[in-house]
Amino acid sequence: MLFRRLYYLLKPFAPLRLRRALRRLHARSLAQSSQHLWPIDPSAFRSPPHFSGWPDHHPFAFVLTHDVETQRGLDRVQQLAELEMLHGFRSSFNFIPEGPYQVPDSLRHWLTSHGFEVGVHDLHHDGKLYSSKKQFLKKAARINHYLQAWNAVGFRSGFMLHNLDWFHHLHITYDASTFDTDPFEPQPDAAKTIFPFWVPSPIPHHSPQNRYLELPYTLPQDSTLFLVKEASTIDVWKEKLAWIATHHGMALVNIHPDYIQFPHDSPTPETYPLQHITDLLTHLRSQFTPPPWNPTPRDLTTWFTQSNPHPPHPLARKRVAVLLYSYYPADPRPRRAAEALAEVGMQVDLFCLRENDSQPTREVINGVSVYRTPIQRQRHSKLTYLKQYAQFIATCSYLLSKSVFREKYHLVHVHNMPDVLVFASLLPKLSGAKIILDLHDPMPELMMSIYELPTHHWLVRSLRFLERSSIRFAHLVLTPNLAFQRLFTSRSASPDKVHILMNSPESHLFNPDRVPPNPPSPPTTSPFRIIHHGSIVHRHGIDLLIQAVPLLLPHIPNLHLDLYGAHTPFTDTLLALASQLGIADHVHYHGPKSQSEIADAIRSSHLGVIPNRLSPFTELNFPTRIFEYLAMHRPVITPATTGIRDYFPDGGVIPFKPDDLPDLVEKILWVKNHPDLAALTVEKGREIYRNHLWANEKSRFIQLVTSLLTPSPLEN
Repeated sequence: MLFRRLYYLLKPFAPLRLRRALRRLHARSLAQSSQHLWPIDPSAFRSPPHFSGWPDHHPFAFVLTHDVETQRGLDRVQQLAELEMLHGFRSSFNFIPEGPYQVPDSLRHWLTSHGFEVGVHDLHHDGKLYSSKKQFLKKAARINHYLQAWNAVGFRSGFMLHNLDWFHHLHITYDASTFDTDPFEPQPDAAKTIFPFWVPSPIPHHSPQNRYLELPYTLPQDSTLFLVKEASTIDVWKEKLAWIATHHGMALVNIHPDYIQFPHDSPTPETYPLQHITDLLTHLRSQFTPPPWNPTPRDLTTWFTQSNPHPPHPLARKRVAVLLYSYYPADPRPRRAAEALAEVGMQVDLFCLRENDSQPTREVINGVSVYRTPIQRQRHSKLTYLKQYAQFIATCSYLLSKSVFREKYHLVHVHNMPDVLVFASLLPKLSGAKIILDLHDPMPELMMSIYELPTHHWLVRSLRFLERSSIRFAHLVLTPNLAFQRLFTSRSASPDKVHILMNSPESHLFNPDRVPPNPPSPPTTSPFRIIHHGSIVHRHGIDLLIQAVPLLLPHIPNLHLDLYGAHTPFTDTLLALASQLGIADHVHYHGPKSQSEIADAIRSSHLGVIPNRLSPFTELNFPTRIFEYLAMHRPVITPATTGIRDYFPDGGVIPFKPDDLPDLVEKILWVKNHPDLAALTVEKGREIYRNHLWANEKSRFIQLVTSLLTPSPLEN
C-alpha cells in the first residue's frame, strides 16, 4: 500500500516509456509464478447462486468497455464506436470527469443515441482516490454529481484500484473496477469469478436494494496484453474466450482507444494495431454459434437484477483460508465444510498435505482452491509427528502472512490435528480475520491411546496446555460430538465458545433409497458379510473382530469379514493373525476405497461392526461409521461407551462390552438369528440419524460463520 502511494506520487514526473519499461520488468518477474493464474484462473468458473443462464440461450455474455484516459483517446472514440457498429456490437465508454480533457456533450449524446453507454471513470485518474476515507467521501460527492449529469449508472476506478465497501457511497447500479485474475495489476486482489456478483452493503440488516453489481473484466485488458506482455496476436483472448464459453461466463474486456493505432496513425511503442480489435470482433461473430449476448454494462445489470432477485448471501465474496494437516479431498469433514462455504459464495483457499507426487500442487475442486504443500504425512514416532507439524505450521504461517499484504482473509478455518496449527493464523488475526478452530479429536486423549501414556505424563500435560492456549486464541471452536464438547468446556473453554458440528454421512452417497428398507436375509448357503471400514489401527480393535471369526464359524459357516482402509503396519499384523487362526479364507482386506465405494460395500453387507478397544479417546469418540451403516439400513454393533450412549441412550445400535470377545460374538449371533428384531433396531437408529443429516449440520455451520463474520448494528 505504501509503495503504491509512493508510485502514484512520483508518477507525474516519470516518463511514460520509463513507467512502461518498469511494468514490463515487473510482469516478466511474475510470469513464472503466475502461469497457473493468468490468463485463466481455474477456480473462477463457479456461477453465482440462482444463476440459470443468459437470455435467449446465449452461450456466454460479451461486454465491451472502454476507458478514455487522454485527449488522444477522446479524439478516437467515435471512430472506434463506428467500427464496432459495423460489426454489430455496442459498448460502454468511460470518461474521466475532471481529467486531462473535456468531454463534449455532443459526443456523449451521439454515443447514447446510437446505443452505446457512457460511464464515469474515476474523478481525476491520479491514483489518489483512496488516499483516505475522508478524501474519498469528498470525491464521491463530485463523482455522484457527474453520474447524475451524464445519466450514468456505472463506475470504473483508475488503474483498477478499488475498495468495494466504499463504492456503496456512489450512486451506481454497477462497478467495473475488478478482474477475475490479473497478477500484473497494481492491486492484484482478484475477484476470482467470470460472472457478475452482488456486493452487499457492509452494514447488516439493510434492504436488498442497498447493493450494486460488480462486473470484473475477464479478458486481459489491451494495455496488459499488447503493451506490457507485448503480445503480437489475440491468441490469449481466443484461449480465454473459449474457456469462458465452456463455462457460460461473462467475457468482459477493457480496451483503451488511447493505445490503438488507427490507419492514419504512425506506429509507436505505446500503441498496437487496430487489426487486433477487428480480429476480436470477427472472431466473436464467426467462432461461436449461437453468438454471445452483447449487452452494455447497464443492460446486463438491468437483466441480472430482474433475473436474479435473490439478495447475496452475507458471506458472498468473503475470503477464507482453510488449514488442514491431512489430504484433500479424502478427508470428509474438511471437504464438506469447505464446499459449504464455497456454495454461499465465499472464496475458499485450502492448504493441505500432498499425498504423492502425482497429485497436483494446485487444483480447484468444487469451487475450493486447493494448495498442496510438499510435506507428506508419516506416522512413526512422536519426534516424527513434531517435526512434520512444525514444518506444516511454518509453511502455513508463511503463506498466510503473505496474504495480509495482498488479499486479506476474513476467516481462517483450522482443522486439528495439531491444535497449535491455529497459531499459523496470527498475522491474519491481527489484521482482522476471525479464527475457527475445528477440534476433530482431543489430542491429549488420542496420544494417551496411541502411545499408552498415563494421564499425568509430561506430554499429556503439555498437550492440555496447548489445547487451552489454542482454544483461547480462536474466536469459535467446533467439535463433532457432545462428549468432546463437555471435555473441552470442562478444562479449556466457556460453553458458549464450543459448538457441535457432527460428522454426518453424505446423503447423496449413503442414500437410504439405494437399498431395500430391511437387510437381506441370506440363504443358508450364501455368505453372511460383516464389514468394518476406517483407520486400521490397534485402538479400533479389529484384531478382536478377527478373533471372533473362528468362534462364529461353527454357527455361521458362510461368514465373511470385509475390511476397508488404507494400509498400515497393523494391517499386516491382522492378516498374519487371520492366517494363524486358519481363517484367511474368511477375512478379506480390500484396501482404501472412495466414499461411494464404501457405500456400495455396506449395501452388499449384512452387518457393520465397530469393535473399538476401550481407551481415554474411544470412550469419548463417536464414529461416523455408525451413521453410515444406519443410513444404508444396516444394523451396527458398537462399544458401549459414553460418546455413543449420548446419542443412542435407548437403542438404535447393538452395544457390546468393550474388549469383551464373548459378548461381541454373542451380539453378532443375535443379529444373524433375529433379523426382524435387528431391523427394528435399525429403524430406531435411523430416526436419530435423520436428526443429524448433513443438510441440517451444514445450515448450522453457515449460521455460525455468518454470525462470526457479520458485525452487529452497534459495531457499525
